[in-house]
Amino acid sequence: MRRPTIMDIARVAGVSKGAVSYALNGKPGVSEQTRQRIVGIARDLGWAPSGPARALSSGGRVGVIGLVVDRPAHTLGVEPFLMRLVSGIEAELAESGTHLLFQVVEGPGAELATYRRWAAEQRVDGVVLVDPRVDDPRPDVVDGLALPAVVVGSRESAGPLPGLHTDDGAPMREVVRYLAALGHRRITRVAGPESYVHTRERSHAFREAAGEAGIGEARTVCADHTGEAATRVTRTLLAQRDRPTALVFDSDLMAVAGLGVAREMGVDVPSRLSVVAWDDSVLCGLVRPSLTAVARDVAACGNEAARMLLALIEGEPVESRPAPRAELHPRASTGPLVS
Repeated sequence: MRRPTIMDIARVAGVSKGAVSYALNGKPGVSEQTRQRIVGIARDLGWAPSGPARALSSGGRVGVIGLVVDRPAHTLGVEPFLMRLVSGIEAELAESGTHLLFQVVEGPGAELATYRRWAAEQRVDGVVLVDPRVDDPRPDVVDGLALPAVVVGSRESAGPLPGLHTDDGAPMREVVRYLAALGHRRITRVAGPESYVHTRERSHAFREAAGEAGIGEARTVCADHTGEAATRVTRTLLAQRDRPTALVFDSDLMAVAGLGVAREMGVDVPSRLSVVAWDDSVLCGLVRPSLTAVARDVAACGNEAARMLLALIEGEPVESRPAPRAELHPRASTGPLVS
């Protein structure tokens, strides 16, 4: 069904288009009784002002910020990271009465097209950019659209925009040192897509820390963030003659899937295999053995990104700042290798 217009309201109310405009904008020109009748008809028809109309009536603002996620839609319901980030953003927006427009797309081109459409239609006051990619065009495109934006990611990925900077290198080094101290010398990292900046940062830190710790066999296998991909990769790794004694997964969902494969193949965790997850969540505590994980306050990241963006929209100067620091939380899925 098409969006109801002022003309539709005027037709039902039996008044002119100008009278409807006076009534809906609270201007003189109609009686209070007529105003109330028109407002009631507009509500019944499901009418709402367009983005440009809202912007004109509120000093150029529409009271909405946008978040576009380029990931398969079926993974969102089972991926805690994004849902916790969104919950943090929403919690901060609730304080200001601003709404979140959340859009799922598949492909970088579709994401860029969404920003261009939102800017042209004045659908949002600003956007939060997530999942920075190598050679990412989004910061320059959004900056060129004069759309206020904050990037959640590494310092190098923000381009001309202010960013909430995450540090993926330090916690990865901590994970490697921890596993080396437990006696592991064959460690494999099951990573997300290599096109993500955080994947490359973690891979670099993983290789560097493994070399410093004298770990002879340390490698990274790239997949995606789904449980299906993690299952396939883990099954292949554990079927090898010299299989890894420790696996580091790039997400909690991937780690849970990997844990299931180890159980399926009769590889005991942690006596024969240690498992570490990135981004601690409720999932990590529910499985058995509970998963050792890198923990970040993702909701706090969402809070801070929203605060920064709201300040930008108000015209305030906003400097880039560090995100809450990640920490390793050891649990039952890691331990010394039993020979």
